[in-house]
Amino acid sequence: MVTVGNFCEAEGPAGPVWAKGGLSPCFFFTLVPSTLMALGALALVPAFPCRRPERPGGTDRVSWAAGPRVAPYVLQLLLATVQVALPLAGLVGRVGTAQGSPLPGYLFLASVLGTVASACGLAMLVTERSQALQKLAMGVWIKFRHSPGLLLLWTVSFAAENLALVSWNNPQWWWARANLSQQVQFSLWVLRYVVSGGLFVLGLWAPGLRPQSYTLRVNEDDQDVERSQVPSTEGPSRSTWRDLGRKLRLLSGYLWPRGSPALQFVVLICLGLMGLERGLNMLVPIFYRDIVNLLTQKAPWNSLVWTVIIYVFLKFLQGGGTGSLPWLPAGFVTNLRTFLWIRVQQFTSRQVELRLFSHLHELSLRWHLGRRTGEVLRIVDRGTSSVTGLLSYLVFNIIPTLADIIIGIVYFSTFFNAWFGLIVFLCMGFYLALTIVVTEWRTKFRRAMNMQENATRARAVDSLLNFETVKYYNAESYEVERYREAIIKYQSLEWKSNASLVLLNQTQNLVIGLGLLAGSLLCAYFVTEQKLQVGDFVLFGTYIIQLYMPLNWFGTYYRMIQTNFIDMENMFDLLKEKTEVKDLPGAGPLRFQRGQIEFENVHFSYTDGRETLQDVSFTVMPGQTLALVGPSGAGKSTVLRLLFRFYDVSSGCIRIDGQDVSQVTQTSLRSHIGVVPQDTVLFNDTIANNIRYGRITAGNDEVKAAAQAAGIHDTIMAFPEGYDTQVGERGLKLSGGEKQRVAIARTILKAPDIVLLDEATSALDTHNERAIQASLAKVCANRTTIVVAHRLSTVVSADQILVIKDGRIVERGRHEALLSRGGVYADMWQIQQQGQEVSEDTNSQTKA
Repeated sequence: MVTVGNFCEAEGPAGPVWAKGGLSPCFFFTLVPSTLMALGALALVPAFPCRRPERPGGTDRVSWAAGPRVAPYVLQLLLATVQVALPLAGLVGRVGTAQGSPLPGYLFLASVLGTVASACGLAMLVTERSQALQKLAMGVWIKFRHSPGLLLLWTVSFAAENLALVSWNNPQWWWARANLSQQVQFSLWVLRYVVSGGLFVLGLWAPGLRPQSYTLRVNEDDQDVERSQVPSTEGPSRSTWRDLGRKLRLLSGYLWPRGSPALQFVVLICLGLMGLERGLNMLVPIFYRDIVNLLTQKAPWNSLVWTVIIYVFLKFLQGGGTGSLPWLPAGFVTNLRTFLWIRVQQFTSRQVELRLFSHLHELSLRWHLGRRTGEVLRIVDRGTSSVTGLLSYLVFNIIPTLADIIIGIVYFSTFFNAWFGLIVFLCMGFYLALTIVVTEWRTKFRRAMNMQENATRARAVDSLLNFETVKYYNAESYEVERYREAIIKYQSLEWKSNASLVLLNQTQNLVIGLGLLAGSLLCAYFVTEQKLQVGDFVLFGTYIIQLYMPLNWFGTYYRMIQTNFIDMENMFDLLKEKTEVKDLPGAGPLRFQRGQIEFENVHFSYTDGRETLQDVSFTVMPGQTLALVGPSGAGKSTVLRLLFRFYDVSSGCIRIDGQDVSQVTQTSLRSHIGVVPQDTVLFNDTIANNIRYGRITAGNDEVKAAAQAAGIHDTIMAFPEGYDTQVGERGLKLSGGEKQRVAIARTILKAPDIVLLDEATSALDTHNERAIQASLAKVCANRTTIVVAHRLSTVVSADQILVIKDGRIVERGRHEALLSRGGVYADMWQIQQQGQEVSEDTNSQTKA
């Protein structure tokens, strides 16, 4: 039979609070459960008035996958359920090991109050999820966060388990494990610590709602499903810690330099030096204390001099200490680590840039046509610097700072007094909580500032790239005004970001100042009571300042890490872009034989709902020339892009020598095809190098031969610098005809087996066009050729002409046959002939 004795029994009384080197168990287990009970009730009360909103037209249900992420939420639910049972388990364990002695009343009260408080937390967790799903069912996007009451309940519960550590030396607590009862209670404390800590961490994370889409079950029997995108104008404010695991995995790949044993050894040395720095930060204040004690005790000179020498040597190794703060000189160890880390940092930066650059080149033409060059380059630059910054802050700032704090708490609690460890722990806890909460709040300002900066940069680059258009329409003042407005918006967001940073710094300084004041007063009191020496006070002051300085910078480190995470978001978005055209697994090279091209029932669309090509079928025999004609937008250039595999067909098949182009590697396919595009864009380099781009191993003589075949050699030689002439940005220093002839020379130099001409002479006048036609005829001789032409006079000798209209082949045949048919081709020919006659009459009258 279990008997309940006095409230405190032999483990009391409730006062004094501090007894036998620790807190009184009766006081502790009366105050904490009562506080938790009050918090639990306050957290649960706001949930009861909430009524389920009804959706007009019937009941609605939201699928499980639409709610909080399943795995973390289930873990939360499991931990909260275990937390409800733990107080009762503690009571049962105490009764089972009591051996007939009365049960203290405070334990019974603590078990009841603890169970009720945990049950309130569990009920609030379930209620919050239910309310979140109801809002989703109404089509309202929310950013799921636990209520402040529930977070406070979990925080106080976890803090209470940590507060028990203060009573480490009290024999009345379970730390002594002197009997079976204390051993059982210690095991239950470990379990409570894990459970409360898990709820605290998960509570800060708050597993959120998936922002992509949700599934609404309008009628479960009929399985009607309505897919609705999340309504958002500016996009949800995502936490920077979202996808943290994926980001850290990517970072770890850059931290460990794979393929370079030398750099891997350097990383190990740097990590060892970082551990040495932690030891120095602990030893320097200790030797400083010994010096003060030796001086006050008038110790012999021999003892003093060796202590001073060791202290100065350690200080030389440490330098300014605390992780080399900006205004303090770094020590030998820190400088050596920084020097060795340079190569590792360069390796990381190089790998990130190359991966991004390679990924951008793997993306499809569809993506590149919609990109903003200035914004993409800004994302690449900022993303690269953020990766190197993150590694540096995490490895050499955050981890060492946390290690110093933990070492400080253990040292003060062990060699001074548990109160010193408690002061450091509470100050650290408040500081970190404040830093995280305020920094998360101001994240939206930083993210908005980044978005506006991207827009500002894109606006400037776009305006400069279209310099000629701006001049054509006298729009200089308009462009300047738009850029001014963009800068003003950016500076407004920048002010909010900086102002919130100042607010955070002030509150951080307040917390640190209060903690330093409390610790210093307590240390001074123990010195006056002769429980500590003067050197101990000096040790405390030196060590605590050394400890709080990196803690003060912890906020900066956290902000910088969060800023880098924000800067990385756009880079990760780039890396998430899917490659639209990919080589199939096991794809082999194209085995080119004769160059026969076949299009079989090809369908293709750039956007859903409108087909650009519809059931296109034709065959080009080896060595023949096929001409594609028709109105603008009919799909002629699309045929060339599909053959070159800028896109994959929606349905149908394209073959070269009987091989499906989608089954071979893109590199081998494109190595056999030469293209002269309609719009030629040149690199900002010399004319010679732009021509040599057709085959980068070609010599100067081959470049000149290609230029002669394209009819541009004499023009180039007329330039003062000849083939070394710089063509300018996008080739703006050359005329349209000169740029197109450079493109023809590139293709001639490549010497492809298949030639694609997309309006190759569209930028040339009639005289130059006829000269180029002769060169192109030599290039295309004995090569399979597909020509997209607007001027029908350039394709009269083609072996086959396809007339494309609205994505379909409406006519096909040779020039004479199509004219005799009197169809679309004949009408186009007639219109162009009339236009040419009018142009010739006009020129004759002008000359006369």
